[in-house]
Amino acid sequence: MSRGWHEGRGAFVQHYDTDVLDASVLLMPLTKFVSPTDPRWLSTLEAISTELVSDSLVYRYNVEATPDGLDGGEGTFSICTFWYVEALARAGHIDEARLAFEKMLTYANHLGLYSEQIGATGELLGNFPQAFTHSRADQRGRESRP
Repeated sequence: MSRGWHEGRGAFVQHYDTDVLDASVLLMPLTKFVSPTDPRWLSTLEAISTELVSDSLVYRYNVEATPDGLDGGEGTFSICTFWYVEALARAGHIDEARLAFEKMLTYANHLGLYSEQIGATGELLGNFPQAFTHSRADQRGRESRP
């Protein structure tokens, strides 16, 4: 909690001794590591929304800030977007979460399957189908049914 928090950024960060954001911290409230309404978490969620989210889709991290050594760019990560939806909902941002969830549902293929990443023009990139993403989307859908 103390080393993963960057006071200057007002956010939990990718790893100790950095100021770079990473969408993996979206798991913090989902795993009950931090309360979804903790002021530090809400500040982190806002930072992620500002820096890593593009039209409700979530990039894993800023590749320019932390080069990964791979050629080419990356798309947004489907599983990170579902984590984002859940983090928003748990933080009480229900309308925002619903909108992001409904947008994300439009990126499934005709069988309801998701790719690992979504490209800038909506193309499916990376591993396909992405089992983790699919099971997460299916779980969220079942929980919202009466």
